[in-house]
Amino acid sequence: MASSCSRVFIRSPFAGFWSRCYSGNAARETIPLSALQDMIYTQEHFSLRESLRKIIEKNIIPFVDKWEEAGTFPAHRIFKILGQAGFLGINKPIEYGGLGLDFSYNIAVAEELGNIPCGGIPMAIGVQSDMATPALARFGSDELRRQFLVPTIAGDMVACLGISEIGAGSDVANIETKAVKNGDDYIINGGKMWITNGCQADWMCLLANTGDGPVKKSKSLICLPMKLPGIHIAKKIDKLGMRSSDTAQIFFEDVRVPRKYLIGEEGMGFTYQMLQFQEERLWSVAATLAPMQNIIQETIEYARQRKIFGQSVLRNQTVHFRLAELETEIELVRSLLYRCVAQYIQGNDATKLASMAKLKAGRLVRDVADSCLQFWGGMGFTNEVLVSRLYRDMRLMSIGGGADEVMLSIICKYMGTLPGNK
Repeated sequence: MASSCSRVFIRSPFAGFWSRCYSGNAARETIPLSALQDMIYTQEHFSLRESLRKIIEKNIIPFVDKWEEAGTFPAHRIFKILGQAGFLGINKPIEYGGLGLDFSYNIAVAEELGNIPCGGIPMAIGVQSDMATPALARFGSDELRRQFLVPTIAGDMVACLGISEIGAGSDVANIETKAVKNGDDYIINGGKMWITNGCQADWMCLLANTGDGPVKKSKSLICLPMKLPGIHIAKKIDKLGMRSSDTAQIFFEDVRVPRKYLIGEEGMGFTYQMLQFQEERLWSVAATLAPMQNIIQETIEYARQRKIFGQSVLRNQTVHFRLAELETEIELVRSLLYRCVAQYIQGNDATKLASMAKLKAGRLVRDVADSCLQFWGGMGFTNEVLVSRLYRDMRLMSIGGGADEVMLSIICKYMGTLPGNK
């Protein structure tokens, strides 16, 4: 950070600023420059978050309750607003409409999106910016990137990621959807499940079997336009949480797509997707930080004014000690995330740390939501407070993008303790 001063004023992510940023109580915090050297963020990161916050306050937060009730949100309209402001191509190449920044800026954006008072809309935005497009941006042909990546970054197209199937969720190697060569085309048959943005998407980053060889070398990623004949959106799935994000079950029946829509090399789709998963998992961890802090802050305020047996709930040692424990664990997850991101942007293998961060964040957000809901008593069991919504929404963190058990297996593999691992 360029400055001739020994101390600078910034909005510190460690001082609880972001959990209060929509209440009007925020104070500017003083951080020594030496402390900033241990962080992945600079003033440019905070400026980016401030710009995003203005969009969120004006175009998203006032409508969240309405969209939650409707079970969907206007993805094309919201993505266009975000695309025009540059938030859908943070680390994508400048020549395709991106900002050309490093991945730490994506993490800063994910943290700010976490201040949206629901989980569904941040997740849908993350699919567009950091889950369906990394492989295309990195390995796609120039023609393919101009046809699909450019309009996705601009917000003119809505993207979805087609990996999971009814019989293959976290077990990606066992997907059954096939793309068979037929002249200059692929003929696709099969189906996908749990597809975020699936009801509104213009194209899908599809993982399909394109050969009969080893399972990890017979799959390919394909850009699949969603208006082609033979694509059937079977239903919008009725979910426990993430209500404002549409999630689809989709079937493919003799869908013909040009082979030039292949991303990178044929047979490399499994490898590309594993790389793509790293950004998805890191993004997801970042997006849980603000919800956890916001739940704790609202619980503190409620417990302070709520009286029981002649004193505020917050005065009970059980309550304020538990909140202190949870706040401490949030900061530990943040530190792990930042360390992992620093490794990733330096080109190092961050798989082990990313798996640890996702595992811990998924479990911690459940603990935070459950503990805080308990302190709300009967109010916590209603749909009128944030803690109950996030109690439902954040349960997905331990399932989507690789279940906790898959994260544990990956960690064990790197530790050399997984049975059969050499």
